[in-house]
Amino acid sequence: MSKENNSKVSRRNLLKSTVVFGTTIAAIPSVSFATKQKSNFSYCLNTSTISKQNLGLMAEIELAAKTGFDGIEIWIRTIEAFIKSGGKLADVKQKAKDLGIVIEDAIGFAKWIVDDEVERNSALDQIKREMDILAQIGCKRIAAPPFGATLLPKIDLKLAAKRYHDVCEIGKSMNVQPQLELWGFSENMHLFGETLLVASESGVPNACILADVYHLFKGGSQSDVLNFIDGQHLQIFHMNDYPLGIERKNITDGKRIMPGDGVAPITQILKDLNKKNTPIVLSLELFNEEYWKMNADEVAKIGLLKMKKCVSLALN
Repeated sequence: MSKENNSKVSRRNLLKSTVVFGTTIAAIPSVSFATKQKSNFSYCLNTSTISKQNLGLMAEIELAAKTGFDGIEIWIRTIEAFIKSGGKLADVKQKAKDLGIVIEDAIGFAKWIVDDEVERNSALDQIKREMDILAQIGCKRIAAPPFGATLLPKIDLKLAAKRYHDVCEIGKSMNVQPQLELWGFSENMHLFGETLLVASESGVPNACILADVYHLFKGGSQSDVLNFIDGQHLQIFHMNDYPLGIERKNITDGKRIMPGDGVAPITQILKDLNKKNTPIVLSLELFNEEYWKMNADEVAKIGLLKMKKCVSLALN
């Protein structure tokens, strides 16, 4: 997640395979991808993928269910808008329950990691309020990216570990787990190893890392670094891809494409994740203007089918 500029990739080139896939979807309500190995994955829709369609929280949950996802990752700003419009948190929890959708995670931006004590204390108050909301709707995780620390100066990672511990202590009483999120464009925690250091030195037994195909590439980490952590500490993994010929320094969030449409080592990543033999949520997270121009149902259906196809290729 970030607020980087979106790419200006030609829609014709970007969606060449997707359009064909979309017409297939219209004719075939569901496609099954059998695997030889047991899959430990469930499928989740991060609503960044359809954020510019502006559906609203309840419609996003309905869409995730209608298009066949198991879960959803919501954004704090969307739930705040829902509350501001008079929405009731109990209705959100009931809606997800009725539709069989798990609210897996929420995406927020609190400056918990920064050196400025006033800002950091304000961030802890913010994340406490956010966790309270999430607990009421049955959401069990919240992303904890290095927001506010994307630029220099460097932050002492041992201090970052202590600050992450403080965030986790707040979440403990509410049963909401903060996930350290890898941000490949950040000067702090852009390498998987940096994120791993913060998690391991935090003193939090159930510390979690939220990793991502795009951010591993952007930050300069090799995909095999995922083998240094077990599935208990990596519960959600963001799925996307990137096209051939873009250097790390030039790639932005807006250039993410559908899983399997680019050159990321997704097959090996999925093999490694599945070997952990614990449930892992694969969540489709895209920020591409071209997908935002499409019908939200179509984008979600295409994304789910492409994720399942990637899993099938990896586990056969």
